[in-house]
Amino acid sequence: MTGKLDLDPVLVARARELARRAGRPVVELARGHTTVSVERAVLRLAGVVGADPDGIPWVNRLVEAVVADVGLGHGVALPVFDALVREQSADVTLLAQKAAAGSVRFQVPAGRAATAARRAARKAVAAGIRRIDRRRVERDRLVKRYGDPPRRPWIYLIVATGDIYEDIPQAQAAARAGADVIAVIRSTGQSLLDYVPEGATREGFAGTYATQENFRLMRAALDVSSKELGRYVRLTNYASGLCMPEMATLAGLERLDMMLNDSMYGILFRDINPVRTFVDQRFSRQVHARAGIIINTGEDNYLTTADAVDEAHTVTVSQLLNEYFAHEAGLADWQLGLGHAFEINPEVPESLRLELAHALLARELFPDAPLKWMPPTKHMTGDVFRGNLLDGFFNLVGALTGQGILLVGMMTEAVVTPWLSDRDIALQNVRYVLGAAGGLAEDFVPASGGFIQQRANRVLGEAVDLLERIGDQSLLTAIAEGTFGIMKRPADRGKGLDGVARHEAGYYNPATEILEQSRPEEVRR
Repeated sequence: MTGKLDLDPVLVARARELARRAGRPVVELARGHTTVSVERAVLRLAGVVGADPDGIPWVNRLVEAVVADVGLGHGVALPVFDALVREQSADVTLLAQKAAAGSVRFQVPAGRAATAARRAARKAVAAGIRRIDRRRVERDRLVKRYGDPPRRPWIYLIVATGDIYEDIPQAQAAARAGADVIAVIRSTGQSLLDYVPEGATREGFAGTYATQENFRLMRAALDVSSKELGRYVRLTNYASGLCMPEMATLAGLERLDMMLNDSMYGILFRDINPVRTFVDQRFSRQVHARAGIIINTGEDNYLTTADAVDEAHTVTVSQLLNEYFAHEAGLADWQLGLGHAFEINPEVPESLRLELAHALLARELFPDAPLKWMPPTKHMTGDVFRGNLLDGFFNLVGALTGQGILLVGMMTEAVVTPWLSDRDIALQNVRYVLGAAGGLAEDFVPASGGFIQQRANRVLGEAVDLLERIGDQSLLTAIAEGTFGIMKRPADRGKGLDGVARHEAGYYNPATEILEQSRPEEVRR
């Protein structure tokens, strides 16, 4: 799928160079800072598990104790493993319990004590990363055994009742009805919790809590479905919010296959501090790269607040930035589920042609990425017949432009949480369009110099202009001024800022050290 829009290769190369220029200072910022969630993720890799009687994870209690004694800027690995050496213990969870009771004090070790702590920390964290490596090999083996879905795009369907034990049969039924990817939406507000709940959960609000046990239960159920259906059914959850690094780590440990992981979504739509978000997203993407997880980015959300025609170029800019950040963290093109959406007001003249232009632009800019194509939401009125027709147009555009992942649209969007019967009708719509027109992409070539080519080239030009302006100021300034999704988010405000620290001299993170020393493909070889 290249060459249909007659894009200027020089302009495309310029766009990528400008994205690098805008993103590089943010990467350097992330390299020089840590967060409480990054440090908790390190300790989860090292083996800390469980929660106290109040449901607060021991990993939170341990980080809080370290920060109280020595601060966050040195990282937690050296103070924790120095204490383990002094305690003559190898049980880091037991140490967390003692720390919560106030019976352990922490220090930043020096000299031979620091060397011993560093060696012990690296050994423990390496064991956790090897578990992630084994889960990736396990996925590869199952995909080889059962096979991928026979066609693209993969059909992506949301399940979320609030009760994991209700989610499981619904997810399995959805897979039987044709879903290739099951996404379990998180309970409302979980992204703002600065801890990960523990255990299997049976209540949630418009979603199901993301926990390690819930991940394990759903993955096991979908493995059963994969065997039954003769195709590997993928599982998706969310690595976003204040616990982004921990969610990525738990996803790798439990063999999830995709994770929502946008570089700016939490900043714009959850008012999470920008520095906190960029530090967390870099670590989380390093874990995703190692685990072989496909990330899904959130550009579709911009178009729910901003106009999908006037601000189309901001989606392209965000996709280019997400690509740069992902590559820098070690993700390959096949792992980049870059997002975009069918959100133009259908009353706009030539709205379908505009959608085709935008979708095909994304396809040609990122030819090897499994683009995630999102359905109409903003302009769904409650008229279910009109909604079903709009979803059909959305499905057709996805087929014509070679999208990689297609989220099933619901005709009852904006009316109710979908009923099972709504889902069945929506899947029927997808199956019909992909069955009747799934190969039409090879025949769809926009007229040379016509409306679609002109529109796509205009959006690319506007994206380059915006990247030029961002490079002249900074990405953090652009975010503060409301460039994306019209949300203004200054870098010195937002939730989670108090959990960010600049690296002190001697900062040590064994997880980052291991992840940066060997890229995922090198490990697999």
